[in-house]
Amino acid sequence: MKSTTLPASVEQPGSTVSGWPLLFVTLLLKIGGIIMLINAGIRGDRGDSYALPLVLGILSLVLSFFSWAGFFTLQPNESRVMILFGAYKGTVRRSGFHWTNPFYSKRCKISLRMRNLNGEKLKVNDKRGNPIEIAAVVVWKVADTAQAAFDVDDYEHYVQVQSESAVRHLASAYAYDQGEEDEFTLRGGGDEVNSALTAELQDRLSKAGVLVEEARITHLAYAPEIAQAMLRRQQAEAIIAARTKIVHGAVSMVEMALIELKAKGVIEFDQERKASMVSNLLVVLCGEAEVTPVINTGTLYH
Repeated sequence: MKSTTLPASVEQPGSTVSGWPLLFVTLLLKIGGIIMLINAGIRGDRGDSYALPLVLGILSLVLSFFSWAGFFTLQPNESRVMILFGAYKGTVRRSGFHWTNPFYSKRCKISLRMRNLNGEKLKVNDKRGNPIEIAAVVVWKVADTAQAAFDVDDYEHYVQVQSESAVRHLASAYAYDQGEEDEFTLRGGGDEVNSALTAELQDRLSKAGVLVEEARITHLAYAPEIAQAMLRRQQAEAIIAARTKIVHGAVSMVEMALIELKAKGVIEFDQERKASMVSNLLVVLCGEAEVTPVINTGTLYH
């Protein structure tokens, strides 16, 4: 059986009028209805015909109560989705005091303001299978109220669930800090990783009419069960990197010293003396502790 995808809802502008003129008319209907009913009572006491003012009074009061149901207000960056007996009739985004068809359902109010979703810490495996903890913050807002109201059951819950799913997928697609050559990692990827998270979130949340303004990783760490082991590994790697740099520098300095001594004719070295000098210089340059000089009063041959 082939699955059919329903077309996405599209927001349409709703039709309203300013509520102030209609408020004046509604008050006139209510006051006029009360006056008509009082007049009908007076006519009845006098024995005159009171049917017409009674009917007009009741009709005016019914119309005034009916008209009251059409008023509503909107603050800046708020909207209302208009529904008439289950049919979508548009969305009102203008702030202010409005009046519309009283039969419209106006309970579906949707905020258009920016919102923050501060995700919880999730324990997932990175690309290399290492358990890590990761969390992200998502800045989003509703862009299409029709999609938010009709294409998903609860758009706020949808944003929360899809954001968690996107963060889990991102963590499994990148290594924590030991990627291949020219490969972005969660720890060192920076803006590239955040851009990838934003793009995936936008792809997922567009079905709910949501616009993702920004998504950033706020917490990233190894899981507690492997944190100590990974810390020792990082320390070992840092020591190796530092030692490698020291050795490269020491070799360059020894080479430069030998070249300068030979060029200026300060002393001539045979291979044994050259090896001894290189050994001594490397010990001095690469050693961690301070070196204490020892004066040799003899020679290498005695």
